[in-house]
Amino acid sequence: MHVTIADLMQYTEWERGKWIRLFGKTPSALGLSVGPNRDDRFNTVGDWVRHIFAAEIRYVERLSGRPLTEIAGMRNDNVEELFEFGKRTRKELRRFLENFPDTEWDVPREMQILNFIVKATPNKIVVHIVMHEIRHWAQIATLLRLSGFRGDFGDDFIVSPVMGGDWRPV
Repeated sequence: MHVTIADLMQYTEWERGKWIRLFGKTPSALGLSVGPNRDDRFNTVGDWVRHIFAAEIRYVERLSGRPLTEIAGMRNDNVEELFEFGKRTRKELRRFLENFPDTEWDVPREMQILNFIVKATPNKIVVHIVMHEIRHWAQIATLLRLSGFRGDFGDDFIVSPVMGGDWRPV
C-alpha cells in the first residue's frame, strides 16, 4: 500500500478543519506577527493562511492556462472569509485533478513564479501544492506554540484519521 495525493488532500482537509475551529475560538491568532526574519510577503499568520490557499489556486490556474487570482485586496483577518477561500481553492484543485489529461501528467511545464522560472511536471506540482500546505501549517503551529497559544493544532499525519489507525493515551 502507498500514500496517494488523495490521502494527503484528506489530511490537509482534516487539518483545515482543526485550524478553522482554532481560529474561530481565537481569531486574534490571525493577527500574530510571523517575526522579524520573515518573507516580506507575510507579516501575520493571516497572511500565511491566505498564502496557503492562494498558492493552491494559482498553481491550478498556471497549469490550466488561466489568469492568476488576485489576493491583494483579500482580507487576512476574517476566519470565515479565509476558509471559504480555502474551500474554493480545494474545489478547483479537485476539479483540475478530475479533468487533467492522463497523458500530460509527466510532461514538464515551464512557468514563472515570482522572479523564477520553474520547470516541473504537473504531477510534481500537485505534490508540491499539498506538501507546501502541510509545511506551512507546521510552521504556523510552531509559531503559535512559541507565542503561548494553546490548542488542538499541528498534529502529525499519524494522529489523523487518514488511512485508518488509532491514537490514544495508554
